Amino acid sequence: MASPDKKSFALRLDPALWAEVERLAAQELRSANAQIEYLLREALARRGIKPAVNRSPRGRPPKEGSGAEPGSESAESSEG
Repeated sequence: MASPDKKSFALRLDPALWAEVERLAAQELRSANAQIEYLLREALARRGIKPAVNRSPRGRPPKEGSGAEPGSESAESSEG
């Protein structure tokens, strides 16, 4: 299932091209979808186009009550 922050659409490909995408994806330990996105970003970069990367945080969210969010300092550590 597509994540809510991704655009979903049907794409018709030549079967031989699809087979190569799947083969390359397997070699690089990616899904075919992730491989297509990677190849599109690579092609755009070669043309000087850098689309913004919308990445959701990976891993488990911090436990509630475990302190400040990662990357921020607590009030105690900022006082001298």
